[in-house]
Amino acid sequence: MKVLKFGGTSVGSPERMKKLLDIVNANERQIVVLSAVSGTTNNLVEIGHAYLASDKPKATLLIKALKDKYEVFISELFAKAEYLDQAKEVINYHFDLLYAFANDLFTQIEDKVIVAQGELLSTTLYHVYLKEIGVPSVLLPALDFMKIDADNEPIVDYITEQLTPLLEASPKNNLFITQGYICRNSFGEIDNLRRGGSDYTASLIGAGIKAEEVQIWTDIDGMHNNDPRIVKGTKPISHLSFDEAAELAYFGAKILHPQSVFPAQKYKIPVRLLNTMEPSAFGTLISSESETGKIKSIAAKDGITAIKIQSSRMLLAYGFLRRVFEVFERYKTPIDMITTSEVAVSVTIDDTKYLGEITKDLSDFGIVEVDVNQTIVCVVGDLSASSHGFGSRILESIKHIPLRMISYGGSEHNLSFLIKGDDKTETLRSLHNRLFD
Repeated sequence: MKVLKFGGTSVGSPERMKKLLDIVNANERQIVVLSAVSGTTNNLVEIGHAYLASDKPKATLLIKALKDKYEVFISELFAKAEYLDQAKEVINYHFDLLYAFANDLFTQIEDKVIVAQGELLSTTLYHVYLKEIGVPSVLLPALDFMKIDADNEPIVDYITEQLTPLLEASPKNNLFITQGYICRNSFGEIDNLRRGGSDYTASLIGAGIKAEEVQIWTDIDGMHNNDPRIVKGTKPISHLSFDEAAELAYFGAKILHPQSVFPAQKYKIPVRLLNTMEPSAFGTLISSESETGKIKSIAAKDGITAIKIQSSRMLLAYGFLRRVFEVFERYKTPIDMITTSEVAVSVTIDDTKYLGEITKDLSDFGIVEVDVNQTIVCVVGDLSASSHGFGSRILESIKHIPLRMISYGGSEHNLSFLIKGDDKTETLRSLHNRLFD
């Protein structure tokens, strides 16, 4: 069985939703994971913010505007009155729920319920559309099998236990439709896998049922060797290892959710990145194998803050780094990069929620310097110790760019460096010209 995930742009219009059957094979057993219709999640987040701010009139206006969009959507999607009426019932149910929150106490719990309506709408409407055109399908509520624990980690064994009998209950059906992104938490409440989580859902389902393959369908023909929005002449990468894909996803390649690689990697489920606009394109295959002796791609992550702690107490001391890291652990702030010397340590973070508290606590250890608006650029490929010349080629190509930090050796697939955000465009283009052209 294969798992196929389609993002918001792939179901962003009635025409595109109809064309999914050009890709989905109704004669092959497949689980189809759908995101919300493009733009819907942002609208729902805005509605939730209005309710959290106790601005019920604004929430009501936003709900009406979104419902109007969906009424136009279904009028173009359905041709038969019977199924158009069913679609209207679906829309009325979900939007009545959104309106009803004006009458209750509104908390973060209800906010997550609101955001979940996007995927519930897209999957139910697609299921009704398949009924209209005579294609059998089963609608599987993700809330029945997708669950995270108290640490917000998905429980793969739970997915296996709950989803397997649901699939076995419909042995004659080939198509199963479910929601990406949404789940239940350890309290049984509606929750989610964070933005971009539909990729994660597909990978987790693939791991849970030991799928033959997971396919991530977007509007780009695979992962490119640089950012096509900035650099001309980029090309899709045909093959990546799981480790290479994870590095690229984490450090800025938007086509893939960073966490979605790990379940597939653990259970050795190949992942393909494919283009709904060009289904015949090969895209990118992510698997346990990859080409060696090559630089694969360049990615960049913006909004980085660098923190340097300088202290003579580091010299010939032990336990210093542990105490530094405990500060970040205390404020639940992940570190991206780290470099050290005898008397200083520099780290980068992208979550600045507790930056003030972190710098205050770190000042007990020494002098603290903070640089904001930084960018991490990573070069990914075969950068193992046995590979020759790549390091010098990379650094030679950006010798005119001031470097704040360099990280090499922590991974055999990644050389990363920190630059000012203003130097990002020049850095990506210089690297591309030297490494690929």
